[in-house]
Amino acid sequence: MQATREIYWNIGHGVVAPMYLLSIAAVGLLVWGFWQRLPLYRLGKPLVRCDRFEERVKRMVAEVFSQEKISRVKIGGLFHSFFFWGFGVLFLGTLLVMLQADFLTPLTRVNILSGGFYQAFSLVLDCAGLVAMVMLGGLFIRRFFIKPEGLETTDDDYRIHILLFAILITGFLIEGARMAATEVTQNPALARFSPVGLLFSALFTSYDDQSIRTAHQVLWWTHFVLVLGFIAAIPYTKLRHIFTTSANAFFAPMEPKGTISTINLEDEGVEQFGAATVRDLTWKDIFDADACTSCSRCQDRCPAHTTEKPLSPMKLIKQIGEQAETAPAGNLVETVGSDAIWACTTCRACQDICPANNEHVNKIIELRRNLTLMEGGFPGSEVKTAIENIEVNGNPFGLTFASRGDWAEGLPVTRMESGAEVDILYFVGCYASFDKRNREIAKSFITICAAAGVKVGILGKEEKCCGEPARKLGNEYLYQMMAAENIELIKGYGVKRIVTTCPHCFNTLSRDYRDLGLDVPVEHYSTYIHGLLKSGSLAIAPETFDVTYHDSCYLGRYMDIIDQPRSILQQAGGRIREMEKSGYDSFCCGAGGGRILAEEKLGTKISEKRIRMAADTGAPTLVSNCPFCLTMFEDGIKIGGVEGTLQVRDLAEIVAERIKA
Repeated sequence: MQATREIYWNIGHGVVAPMYLLSIAAVGLLVWGFWQRLPLYRLGKPLVRCDRFEERVKRMVAEVFSQEKISRVKIGGLFHSFFFWGFGVLFLGTLLVMLQADFLTPLTRVNILSGGFYQAFSLVLDCAGLVAMVMLGGLFIRRFFIKPEGLETTDDDYRIHILLFAILITGFLIEGARMAATEVTQNPALARFSPVGLLFSALFTSYDDQSIRTAHQVLWWTHFVLVLGFIAAIPYTKLRHIFTTSANAFFAPMEPKGTISTINLEDEGVEQFGAATVRDLTWKDIFDADACTSCSRCQDRCPAHTTEKPLSPMKLIKQIGEQAETAPAGNLVETVGSDAIWACTTCRACQDICPANNEHVNKIIELRRNLTLMEGGFPGSEVKTAIENIEVNGNPFGLTFASRGDWAEGLPVTRMESGAEVDILYFVGCYASFDKRNREIAKSFITICAAAGVKVGILGKEEKCCGEPARKLGNEYLYQMMAAENIELIKGYGVKRIVTTCPHCFNTLSRDYRDLGLDVPVEHYSTYIHGLLKSGSLAIAPETFDVTYHDSCYLGRYMDIIDQPRSILQQAGGRIREMEKSGYDSFCCGAGGGRILAEEKLGTKISEKRIRMAADTGAPTLVSNCPFCLTMFEDGIKIGGVEGTLQVRDLAEIVAERIKA
């Protein structure tokens, strides 16, 4: 017998017209539901997110169909990805059946659903349905029985799981009933290509033909109504993320990671800086709430939340959405809470893991801008003092700017004011200039450059804080003031290349300063040293040692510098023992977002938790390449009870000690 089947078996072609009318009605409810939400998004300020259209479409298609971001969380992510692919194949199969029955057959009499293709079609769809059911079962058990900490469960979740199970099961029951009547005994060779349907057909083999036909018709209409209900319910339930999360892959920023909007402080028409209400945010900030799947991944990775601070990135997104719906003119800062707003380290761990491409950090910075620029708020009096010191002395310590270059006395370093030619400008930063421990890193870097024959210049007393801590705390005014002075100096000296040992300075000079007119190449010293080693300009003698390496957030997640520091350590003889969280999954030291200037008064210390991760590797040495991280880790060792068993070194110190004569 031919391998094919009658598509509208037992239903008849008379259902085609009402079927399409009802389907159009369901799609109409779907469109209407999203149309009703447009005014909600329009509460926010305009934001261009349709530029570079072709690139955005390609990214959206790649993210949606690869499920790459979803799959990064191994258990729940894989369940969701395989369910998506299984359900997607079933949907494509339904479209193919529709094409065959309602277009090809009546118009061309061509039957593509026959022979070997139909056998493969049946087998693939059966397997896809089985995968979808098993994965949905895994998601059901995880959410309702295992209940991972932080994963929110609502009545919506129960309804959606039941609806999806009902759609899948009734689909197989329909197939089983049809096979019991037309294939199991009449064409058993073909039935084997529908193995799951064959199992379900056993439920009907004891029925007479009329009973099977009646059951089939009831199941067919039940399944059809469930599918229509699923379609119509999408914009009114959590299912809306099917569209909004996909759309967010299109709307995600095309700018470099960590880009922050630069306020035009000279615009006299601006009456509000930062976000006091949801109306001060952009439409995308409100849209993010609809794209959020409440998967809690951002919350689980947030260093503030996991150390008992009152910040949950997931809750922040939801609060903005709820405020937009219920009280768009309400005080958003009061809703979120100032302690939560100040707790953020801007590490981007939340955004990096978010499968919905939600943008948490910039929302927090906008809230901080309102607190700082409009209300004069600070996370603590010590931060207020540090900000005042930056404004007066160009550094957070309050030390005289004239002593900024004292660390370089006796070293082969040129002051830019002397007019001598240099290969690179070393932008030293505040910590390497004034902090006793971090001065050793600056000296080590100069030693490395001297060994490689690189002529290094510094600004010395002319250098000011890059302004990054102030900016991340919301003080855009002070940041731009510091930036303007630094940029004017750098341009005036005709600098051709800048290298810095601070990832925060690196990000600020290489990305943020470009909005203000700086176009000089900027490099972090880890990639610069890596280049010196690769070119043969620098040679080191390896000495075997065990080490664990900490990925600074502002190098790894912000700048994708993951492999080069590890390569340097390995060339130096390091046997790297990776921590529980490393690479893009690295755990913050707690200093970012201006938190280096603030006392950590709530919860446990972030640096202490990271130090425990380092100690758990058993390596006696923890290497970082950020002055903020180094400072935080030395404090973490003291309070973490690992003094004498773990020491913190900087990458530059490791290299400088191994330079070949």
